[in-house]
Amino acid sequence: MEYLNIAPVASVIFVFTIITSLYAFYDNSIYGKFMLHPYSVSKGQNVYTLITSGLIHADWMHLFFNMFTFYAFAFTLERLMGSWQFGLLYFLGLVLSDLPTVFKHKDNFHYNSLGASGAVSAVLFSYILFNPMSKIYIMFIPIGIPAVVFGFLYLIYCAYASRNSRDNINHDAHFFGALTGLIFTIIFVPGIIQNFIAALTGGR
Repeated sequence: MEYLNIAPVASVIFVFTIITSLYAFYDNSIYGKFMLHPYSVSKGQNVYTLITSGLIHADWMHLFFNMFTFYAFAFTLERLMGSWQFGLLYFLGLVLSDLPTVFKHKDNFHYNSLGASGAVSAVLFSYILFNPMSKIYIMFIPIGIPAVVFGFLYLIYCAYASRNSRDNINHDAHFFGALTGLIFTIIFVPGIIQNFIAALTGGR
């Protein structure tokens, strides 16, 4: 209940995404209705899947990683930027992270995409602008990595993997979701650039 009071939008997104994902695990017909199919969207069909594809996940591990990351940063971020700003950030993260995928795979009838990774990346990178020197911990690495360093390496990896990886992960959504988070926060949070620089230089 405390989370609902201090971060109502993040709380609703968190619970709703888990519920819809679990429901899809036990009713596979949901995948056909919710999953992003760039071929169809590029022809003006099922455009709503730009949003609904972020409400379902491929498996338990996919859901866990996205919701763990969301939980780690989203509730704090909503308190920092405000509820309506956070809600808009997440919505735009869902949509704008998927548009490059639609353009890239518009002629590939067999390509589908799902998961909240793009929006979660937007949340993470918005948070990095607020707290660039906070530590981010990655599994199997015993020390925390400064958030700004992690973000830089993350973008490089996503750009590389988008061109070279064959792991069935939509790295474009990760990359463009991260950019959405950065651009949105710069536009909607006055003074964030000064805050970012001051945090890096020890000015605060």
